[in-house]
Amino acid sequence: MRHTRFPAIAVSVLCVLHCAVLRAADWPQYRGPNQDGCSPENVTPGWPAGGPKVVWKVPTPNGFGSFAVAAGKAFIQVSRDVDGAPKEVCLALDAATGKELWFADVGVGKYDGSGNAGARGNDGGDGPRSTPTVSDGMVYVFTPDLVLYCLNIETGKPAWTKNLIKEHAGRNIGWKNAASPVVDGDLVFVGGGGPGQSLLAFNKKTGDVVWKAHTETITHATPVAAAILGERQVIFFVQSGLLAVSAKDGKALWRFPYKFNVSTAIFPVVSGDIVYCSAGYSVGGGACRITKEGDGFKATELYKNNQAATNHWSTPVCKDGHLYGMFSFKQWATGPLKCVELATGKVKWEQAGFGAGQAILVKDTVVALADDGQVVLVEAKPDAYKEVARFKAVTGKCWSTPAFADGRLYVRSTKEGACLDASGK
Repeated sequence: MRHTRFPAIAVSVLCVLHCAVLRAADWPQYRGPNQDGCSPENVTPGWPAGGPKVVWKVPTPNGFGSFAVAAGKAFIQVSRDVDGAPKEVCLALDAATGKELWFADVGVGKYDGSGNAGARGNDGGDGPRSTPTVSDGMVYVFTPDLVLYCLNIETGKPAWTKNLIKEHAGRNIGWKNAASPVVDGDLVFVGGGGPGQSLLAFNKKTGDVVWKAHTETITHATPVAAAILGERQVIFFVQSGLLAVSAKDGKALWRFPYKFNVSTAIFPVVSGDIVYCSAGYSVGGGACRITKEGDGFKATELYKNNQAATNHWSTPVCKDGHLYGMFSFKQWATGPLKCVELATGKVKWEQAGFGAGQAILVKDTVVALADDGQVVLVEAKPDAYKEVARFKAVTGKCWSTPAFADGRLYVRSTKEGACLDASGK
């Protein structure tokens, strides 16, 4: 681990994260404080002439992870040479200025080319895939090689590390891990261990194993913590399908078998008692309804293999029973933004030209980051596509999810990251 200080050159989920020190305006993990990609803040209804104010830009070489923003800092994983060797590092930036505060070396920066696929300028390299998670003065990083780090938020120094391959008979997958760590209450949840311990929960302060269970093979999907019908649970999208476990002890609560082919990357979308999932490679989208049966749960299929609702790695957001996001497979630069009815999988509208980007929801506005770096504001209404504003924010390939914190929009590409003033004030 090495640290230095120098100026940088470089819809609704029923889920509550217990992160006491985080402000309401923080975006402390992948897809926001509730893991639903939603912010209750306001976004500027239309850009001023020339677009929103660019607060800062910094290099973010390679990678597809997103910004996590908390405690006045922005965190992101990038590739960097350290002492002449390629490394993956976690950067801590001043959220107000973009100034680099520290970096932490979290592993060898060697990847296997999964990010080089593409066309029409979309082949911009490879790199880190995960997003840091911030909780109670610590930053949690999960690397492509299945190493979990707990770093001090002020210094970047490690409090503890866990190597799942060495310590838990871990088994990595093709294109390596892309999931981010999930913190819920006092626990950190990850997948990737071996038989009988493929899903794990660690004490977030000490790194001690709280529970380990199940024999599953992970995918590239991040798990989601949610309360469904009064039960706190963590839903993993593994190669056998959706597996929901009790957050407190890892006991299986329900399963929704789902086809796996090559790679599964979006994580489950929870809205009330409905859970949505999807994958590319001819798998398509599907959803199930969760019901209580005595002391247990049951998942009942609503639909499966809906090719019109195919998400490659772009997890949609949900508002008023409708999904909004990039539904396509390898349609670089041309793939559409769609509105899909959650309960039926029916497409309500679609608009081409977004590619394999990502979207979040800021109050009533879909904020879409197209894979060519365009930020597009769209009304979150199922009747028709209505674009509000558009701005070219960054250059390079954008397969990452925007973050929104305290009136500012954070986006990154394989070349640069930007902070935009989008407060609507």
